[in-house]
Amino acid sequence: MGYVVAGNELETDDDGYLLQPDYSEEVVNVIAAAEGIELTPRHWEIINYMRDQYREHGHTPHFRSMLKDINEFWPEADSKAVYDLFPMGPAKQAAKVAGLPQPLGKGGY
Repeated sequence: MGYVVAGNELETDDDGYLLQPDYSEEVVNVIAAAEGIELTPRHWEIINYMRDQYREHGHTPHFRSMLKDINEFWPEADSKAVYDLFPMGPAKQAAKVAGLPQPLGKGGY
């Protein structure tokens, strides 16, 4: 299954993660729609965070590290608040929606 963005089909793995990262806004909109997620500014904060982590480290964080980092820009966030945004598992689903390859292991490093 691939996503069609601007007339181009992007390759995915069997779980729907892009094989190569794509940082365009349009990719996020297409994948979020496929995941049934209506994007809000909070989603975008987390998407941008995930993209920054991937660029810096070559992979995305596991949920515990992710939540700790999110608390720096969203102090009142708890696991429920982040799961409300990405109900299929924030560490994995946020990476997918951000247009990143599938996280390592059980949701990142």
